[in-house]
Amino acid sequence: MVVLLLTVTGLCVIASLLLIPYIRRYAAAGVCTSSARLDGKTVLITGANSGIGKETAWELAARGARVIMACRDLVKAETAAQEIRADTGNEQIIVRKLDLADTKSVRQFAENIMKEEKMINILINNAGMIMLPYTKTVDGFEIHFGVHHLGHFLLTHLLLDFIKKSSPARIINVSSFAHNFGRINFKDLQSEKSYSAGLAYCQSKLANVLFTRELAKRLQGEMKYSQSLYLNSLFCKH
Repeated sequence: MVVLLLTVTGLCVIASLLLIPYIRRYAAAGVCTSSARLDGKTVLITGANSGIGKETAWELAARGARVIMACRDLVKAETAAQEIRADTGNEQIIVRKLDLADTKSVRQFAENIMKEEKMINILINNAGMIMLPYTKTVDGFEIHFGVHHLGHFLLTHLLLDFIKKSSPARIINVSSFAHNFGRINFKDLQSEKSYSAGLAYCQSKLANVLFTRELAKRLQGEMKYSQSLYLNSLFCKH
């Protein structure tokens, strides 16, 4: 019996090792092999000072895009921007203040962008956090739902006509595999009756997916929408 158990365990370990490359590829949504250039294009990405956001900004800059890094912490954002400029040789890396936990900041940011920029060809709604203690945004929303969904929802809405005029254009909403475990709790949407950081995160990521699909339906034929699912930045290294 002991021999049998060891054999089964061994087989499971071997199977797991063999599956790792496939799991990694699935989690990373594939590996980009495109050599497309983005010269003359303007890309706006939220939360671009670290993690997936920073890696994405680096890649876009390396392809020649004008990159607007929309971040809450301007010091960290400028440090990241300087690194990207030095690495890629692209000086068109712009840092702008955006706090997605404050709708006034979102509105002011959108207003400024439309005054300063000629176009936005790609909007990447990426910024976020994971499993924080119970916190509310400036406007009283649960922090995960408020930043991941409502902040990006408002930003997209405010910039939508401007982005349409910049066509061909694309909007990318970064979600997570965790959306599979999410449920929209309409009876306690802001988690005021009970709170689980994990469930709040999953709910907000599911909201990203639902938002993307509904917006794609409403704007079918006008623009391109993308739903990107990431587990973490391990699969996004340059």
